[in-house]
Amino acid sequence: MRKIIFLFLVISVSACIPPGRDYGWPQNEAVQDIPPTLETDASVFGQSPADAPPPTWTATKVAPNATTIKDAIYIVEAGDTLRGIANKTGASSQIIAAENDLAAPYIIQPGQRLKISGGRYHRVNGGETGIAIARAYGVPWREVVASNGLEEPFILRVGQKLLLPAATPFDPQAMSIEQRAASFELDIDDIVTGSQPALAENSAAEEPSEWRKAIASVKTPVAIAAPTTFVGQFNWPVDGKLLSSFGSKGGGKVNDGLNIAVAKGTPIRAAADGVVAYSGDEIDVFGGLILLNHGNGWVTAYGHADKLNVTRGQKIKAGDIIGQAGDSGYVQEPQLHFEIRKDRKPVNPVSHLPKRT
Repeated sequence: MRKIIFLFLVISVSACIPPGRDYGWPQNEAVQDIPPTLETDASVFGQSPADAPPPTWTATKVAPNATTIKDAIYIVEAGDTLRGIANKTGASSQIIAAENDLAAPYIIQPGQRLKISGGRYHRVNGGETGIAIARAYGVPWREVVASNGLEEPFILRVGQKLLLPAATPFDPQAMSIEQRAASFELDIDDIVTGSQPALAENSAAEEPSEWRKAIASVKTPVAIAAPTTFVGQFNWPVDGKLLSSFGSKGGGKVNDGLNIAVAKGTPIRAAADGVVAYSGDEIDVFGGLILLNHGNGWVTAYGHADKLNVTRGQKIKAGDIIGQAGDSGYVQEPQLHFEIRKDRKPVNPVSHLPKRT
């Protein structure tokens, strides 16, 4: 066994409890003064600590390359294409289409007047992830998602231009590591929408792997295809006493899932078939965290684990043991934080789980 002390946040991201969110159970009001620890089994992954894979979003370093353009009107010329106009103006072809109510196959006519939205645009390079791009500029990734109308499967393409939020008080290239970390927060939705490496225009995401293949490829993060069909039927991941239910807790606090008391070391079972979208401890409030993508916009989250048995890109069956429960993250007693999300929004897990007798 080995201990992975979560120092990564100091040099890369600053993950904290989002305003208005209470992911712990009611007794745990105080935030710990030290980062959480996560226990993993090196023999499971066949790796030494030095060989452990980096978080997906840091696989390719992002160099800020944004260019700023002004609002404009472009008059279509003979032979123009939407992509060509985007290249001429420096804007995003997706945003040009959206701003001008253009639908696929994006037919345009000579003389047509197109609105070009000004702003800062980053050109995506191979292997970059949304999270890494946002971190490079010190901006919230969720705002980039909203500004660009990004949708599932949230896979960026090389050459794609992303409209960035308004400039920060600091020049990102001149910001210190501490300043970038302080301006960057990471949550479950960011991982769901921004952790896939960018692909070339005509490349396809890889199919999920069986266990051994997933281990072999973990050092080279690639975009992973999501399951294509799912009907939204789940099973309980653990059996234990409910500590905190879904919804408002008063005082502006909200729990996006369920907190279930279990003994440390209790197996955590996959609530449904799916693919591992994330397995790690980069969001310190949750400690050890696993995200499973079930397809059709369904995602489940399993937090406060002390041991993770799966890796990104691994194909999972309902009931498979994906980790062991513990007290990592901002909790004081062993428990599992369990969420179900549909189209990025948390839903009450009880409404989608079998009734307990």
